[in-house]
Amino acid sequence: MKLFFAFICILFLNFSCAQITINQSKIDNDLKLSALPYYSFGKGLGLTSPDSLFQLNIRFRMQNRVTYIENDGENGAYDGQIRRLRLRFDGYVGNPKFLYAIQLSFAPGDVGEIKEGENLNIIRDAVVFYRPNNHWNISFGQTKLPGNRQRVNSSGGLQLTDRTINNARFTIDRDFGFQVHNINEYTDKFSYNLKTAISSGEGRNSTDNPDDGIAITGKAELFPFGAFAKDGTNFEGDIVREKKPKLMVSGAFQQNNQARRTQGQLGNDLFEPRTMKSVLLDAMFKYNGWAAMTSYMSRTTNDNAVTFNPLNLSESNYVFVGNGFDYQLSYNTKTNYEFIGRYSIQKVGNDIEQLTPNTKQFSLGLTKYIWEHSFKVQGEINYDVLDFYDGTSKNNWYVRFQIEIGI
Repeated sequence: MKLFFAFICILFLNFSCAQITINQSKIDNDLKLSALPYYSFGKGLGLTSPDSLFQLNIRFRMQNRVTYIENDGENGAYDGQIRRLRLRFDGYVGNPKFLYAIQLSFAPGDVGEIKEGENLNIIRDAVVFYRPNNHWNISFGQTKLPGNRQRVNSSGGLQLTDRTINNARFTIDRDFGFQVHNINEYTDKFSYNLKTAISSGEGRNSTDNPDDGIAITGKAELFPFGAFAKDGTNFEGDIVREKKPKLMVSGAFQQNNQARRTQGQLGNDLFEPRTMKSVLLDAMFKYNGWAAMTSYMSRTTNDNAVTFNPLNLSESNYVFVGNGFDYQLSYNTKTNYEFIGRYSIQKVGNDIEQLTPNTKQFSLGLTKYIWEHSFKVQGEINYDVLDFYDGTSKNNWYVRFQIEIGI
């Protein structure tokens, strides 16, 4: 254990003391797609044909991490892995109004377990856009739905090494369908965005038999004091040190009709379909290095959340119903060391309270930004309290070191 902490400290100091100077191109090839925000300090590697009828931007990012884990009643263990390895291509064809974005994932934990008869899930995004002007985005394909703020943001724009327990359970994630976004962001006056989607409801890369259920999603984002600098709603922490207070509040709702998985677009298969309703509320504040975020997420269903195998009633699976709150506060120093604290509480629905625990999560983190979110070194300690229906509880914790780098 001592060797582990010494290893973390040495690596952290080596990276945080590094002096790196990078010359940036003044050519703006950043598409800033509202349906697929991807944090990039630079503009990636861009290629444009001589006749300007084709543009291709290439970007990558990876997260390498090592974790020491102690779960209640189990021996401690070390885990080292490539958590994420992503490759993204975007650009336009024929006219800058017709855009495309492709994102592929290659890390084992990102792709998921390969099972016989199921798809290899390397495709995360494959979507085409029509953007007639700066206010409208119309898309068709597979990409993120306009859900909760932390999920919409790239995992590369997080302050801590992972999203919250509530995001893991209640997010609505990626899906295939149509989206229409109306963007109205201005620097110093009231701004708003309206986003809608009609999608399959089955999640990414689904090739299951067709059904008559679709998912309908709507979201509104309000900026009372104007838009954040550098699209600051799309990444956590005040790394740009907002000169004026900035606030965003948003609300999203989704109804996923006849969903066939335990978390709508995510999770294991249910034995019977269920119609699910999700409510997702967020607030974000940034000013002079300080940043605060809070969110509420919930999922309900039209029937009992538990489904049974009609051929063997001893087998069951359930919709993860319930709700949760997240609270996050951070301060980024002028030398780009950021201190982060987060608290999450999750309460499961009455239908499943005997099957899965309520959970509280406490997280503390320290991040050194070398090249903003594109190159950073992160340390985190996390403590979970699991409260079971029978009155028992478990306490689990881990400490983690992670490096993220990308273009």
